[in-house]
Amino acid sequence: MSNDKKKYEIDMCSGSILKKMLLFSIPLMFSSILQLLFNAADIIVVGRFAGDNSLAAVGSTSSLINLLVNLFIGLSVGANVLVARYYGAKHEKDLSTTVHTAMTLSIMSGIILTIIGVIGAPLILTWMQTPEAVLKLAVLYLRIYFIGMPAMMIYNFGAAILRAVGDTKRPLYFLMIAGIINVVLNLVFVIIFKMDVAGVATATTISQCVSAFLVLRCLMKDKGGIKVELRKLKISRDKFIKILQIGLPAGFQGILFSLSNVFIQSSVNSFGETVVAGNSAASNIEGFVYVSMNSLHQAAISFTSQNVGAAKYERVNKILLTALGCVLIIGAALGNLAFVFGRPLLSLYSNSPQVIEAGMVRLSIICTTYAACGIMDVMVGSLRGLGYSVIPMIVSLIGACALRLICLATVFQLPQFHTIEMVYLTYPISWIITFLAHVICFIIIRRKLSIKWNAGM
Repeated sequence: MSNDKKKYEIDMCSGSILKKMLLFSIPLMFSSILQLLFNAADIIVVGRFAGDNSLAAVGSTSSLINLLVNLFIGLSVGANVLVARYYGAKHEKDLSTTVHTAMTLSIMSGIILTIIGVIGAPLILTWMQTPEAVLKLAVLYLRIYFIGMPAMMIYNFGAAILRAVGDTKRPLYFLMIAGIINVVLNLVFVIIFKMDVAGVATATTISQCVSAFLVLRCLMKDKGGIKVELRKLKISRDKFIKILQIGLPAGFQGILFSLSNVFIQSSVNSFGETVVAGNSAASNIEGFVYVSMNSLHQAAISFTSQNVGAAKYERVNKILLTALGCVLIIGAALGNLAFVFGRPLLSLYSNSPQVIEAGMVRLSIICTTYAACGIMDVMVGSLRGLGYSVIPMIVSLIGACALRLICLATVFQLPQFHTIEMVYLTYPISWIITFLAHVICFIIIRRKLSIKWNAGM
């Protein structure tokens, strides 16, 4: 069993950083891409076999789900950093306590989300001005979807623990199994049993339970420090506070990014339905590039945390430079490929030449510069890996959110700059400025920590 365990884990504290970072990132990349494909399958099934109102009902809930889930997903980042640090330091007792605290927190987070979603769905969706024609269906979908929240949280926290020890392969396998079950059940519930949105939501909930069961079983069968024992599930106050210190800022950052995107979307909406449709299709394509780059962000967190825990401080800079180099190549290659093949890709979403051209405008500005977003996120990952989460949150919010909103509120209002191109240009401008600000923060923090480390603290 020990050999089997080692087969999946990656020693991040010795040997080639590049090789191990790729071994870590590629399964993670495929996991995220699969997740997007399975989500797309949900939309396709409900759109083709349940009708436009059902499609609108599912679509109208996505921003709300992201908003509510982001905070708690952020907490799993805190668990990832802490587990990686204790694993690197070989502090078995602290490692075990952190793992049990994280898994208990995942269950509690899931229950809180279920209560909010089931009880608050009608009120929240009404506040969001969900059209009356789809409100009833949207409420039904949301309630069933949120019943599966404890399972979703267990999987996300469990996967974060496995990532912390370098295991990104088994979460990929679990996701593949759950995703296939999700697609099959979608077809059975919607086409055969005519369950409409309830069928899609039920299929999603069941598949989430499957992935949660698989990750929990994996952790319970482990022989090392990340082994989960049900009788040990409880909150350690000390570890809980440390998880919150890193995880809460990450969660709030996700929430505020979601809110800023709502304001940006309203600027896009002002250009009419053709531009809105093109923007929506293009952003779906960009999603695949983004999650590919995000795997390097995750790598920067886990690799940095483990090496800090193992007191291999000299590797921290090398990890950052390797992650930056990888994300630059991946972002530039995939982003520009998405632009080059933009028209055939956009035609999968729409047959309208006008919509395709509107989508190409977005791809030409955002996809071609998307690597800048990747290097910005890697800097954030490195800072979080060092244990600093509040500073990158503040910098990101000022640079990537506030700057965009200020541009839209000032420059965008001038007639000569009131164009959709101007809206899209706010993205790469904010990425570059935020990246440079993060570099300055990293240099200051790294220098400060070097003094501590050299002093033997």
